[in-house]
Amino acid sequence: MEAGVPSARSRALAVLRVRSRALAVALLPAALAVVLVAARATGRLAGGPWGTVTLVVCAVAALVLLLGGVFAAVVLRASPAVTPTVPLSEAAAPDLYRLVRDLADRMDVPPPSAIALTPDCDSWLEDRTHAAHRRGGIAGGPQSVSGAAPVLVIGSPFLWWMRVAELRAVLAPVVAGTGPSAHPDIADARGFVRGLDAAVDVGSRRGLGWIGAPARLLLRLCRTDAAEMERGVAAAASDRAQGVDYGLRIVAQEQVGLAYAGWDRLLTRVALPAWRMGRWPAHLDAGVVSALTELSRRDRLAEGFTSRLGERPACDLLEQPGVIDEATSLLAARLFHGGPAESGPDWSPVEWTAYPEEVVDRKWRTEAARLHTALDALAGPAGLPAGPSATTGTGGTGGPTASAGSVSPAGAGGGSGAPAASAAPTAAAAASGSPVPSGPSGTAGSATIEAADAARPALDGFAGPTLERVLGCLTGAAGEGALGEALAGRLSADLAREERAAGATGGAGKARGADAVPLFPLQPPRSGRDLLADHVTAMVCCAAVDSAGAAPGMDWLDGPVLLVGGDRRSDLAPRVLCLVEDGDPEPLRDWLSALGVRTEKPVRLV
Repeated sequence: MEAGVPSARSRALAVLRVRSRALAVALLPAALAVVLVAARATGRLAGGPWGTVTLVVCAVAALVLLLGGVFAAVVLRASPAVTPTVPLSEAAAPDLYRLVRDLADRMDVPPPSAIALTPDCDSWLEDRTHAAHRRGGIAGGPQSVSGAAPVLVIGSPFLWWMRVAELRAVLAPVVAGTGPSAHPDIADARGFVRGLDAAVDVGSRRGLGWIGAPARLLLRLCRTDAAEMERGVAAAASDRAQGVDYGLRIVAQEQVGLAYAGWDRLLTRVALPAWRMGRWPAHLDAGVVSALTELSRRDRLAEGFTSRLGERPACDLLEQPGVIDEATSLLAARLFHGGPAESGPDWSPVEWTAYPEEVVDRKWRTEAARLHTALDALAGPAGLPAGPSATTGTGGTGGPTASAGSVSPAGAGGGSGAPAASAAPTAAAAASGSPVPSGPSGTAGSATIEAADAARPALDGFAGPTLERVLGCLTGAAGEGALGEALAGRLSADLAREERAAGATGGAGKARGADAVPLFPLQPPRSGRDLLADHVTAMVCCAAVDSAGAAPGMDWLDGPVLLVGGDRRSDLAPRVLCLVEDGDPEPLRDWLSALGVRTEKPVRLV
């Protein structure tokens, strides 16, 4: 017997003792009522107040038994949480099932009842034998039969990045966990803890709020023992797997860390921009191989890892790797972004070859359009020259000359009438650095936004959606309460409004169901300044594409990039930050001049 099994069993018995004590507490009033009734029946407690006491105790006992019965029924019937996964049938991966069964035979443990994939860099065993899972259609087949072995959940990035031998070594201690899981005491204790956890969730429903308090109390009482039980199970599984590819497992663990790093960068830098555009990359697992290969090329610590790519990849154990990759990619979008569970007109897949044109270019032009819409709403800085006499200021204090063929700003008037006059005070206050109401986290206050909505934008001396207009508006406007702050707040409000409108559409609402919000959000909400920097960067990239022959591109580790002459330009970000945070446009103007970008030329928006 492995070293950890006795410890795990003793901790499981401690968890079950908590359950027994809770049952004893629930039965105590009933036992007292039986004693009082028996004493009254035999004449030992005749007369006095004992009749009333007996009735009260019986009533309390009946109430406690009723509540205890309801609580026990909820704990037994409530559906424990199940990780969303992509089920993998034996017909879809016969070689993978054979590998897992061979591992179980070598370690003399029951094989997992089924295999499923998850878009994460982890692997574990999950029990899906609860009756509520069968009733709700969550689980079916042999894994849902009472007493069946747990389901083996494998991280899909492992299958594409790891070689077959490495995957075998990594899965050995996980598969070995089916041995301790089959112990009756450990299985009973785990079921009790999962039932309590599900009961806490039931306690949030109307009419059952009282369920949560005793469930949380019991969870606190058995928390330490349950954690130690799981540690004992893990120690026992690790001890049993010592004789299976132990030396290779040490090397394979390095690949686990590398896969996690590459997967995180791929999701946050590459997949997330596409998800925000209503597109989901259809082959994330294949992309992680390219991302990790690029990481190996850049990082000397990862040198030599790509030499493994000549060996057989673990994804060869699947009959149709592309279909499985597409299913896990869609699940990743659902878990990490809250996207719909199925494809649709506003939620379609995108191939890696089409990513630059369909995601990067569209993202830049959408953000550029949003930036100019916000500038139109805020009316730009007052006092800027308008009309033919306007001169182009190299220091960023003036705008370009408005030519006869230029495109005028959306919603801008043709003269300096009443609408322009009504918008001027707000814009003048922003340009001069006077306090403009602003909310927390860089969002504009309601007064600023309402005033901007109520007034038509005035001419600001810049014609059409030009980069020069953005440079002129943000020059010297980085102070607290200046136009940069108001513009950042406006962008935050506009983006939040768009996200709410997208979430309120009927099709998306039906498709998302319980996953209307991401279960595991990748990034915290961006601040107004971050949004402003992103939108200015997008405007610069649009101008470079339209007037300097640049092109949108994709980097496997950094996501959308600007390509000039086929080479990536990575020196744009600090110059944009200098403009947004300090109001200094000179570094960015020098960069644009060297690249040949015409800032006065209107850009194409979506």
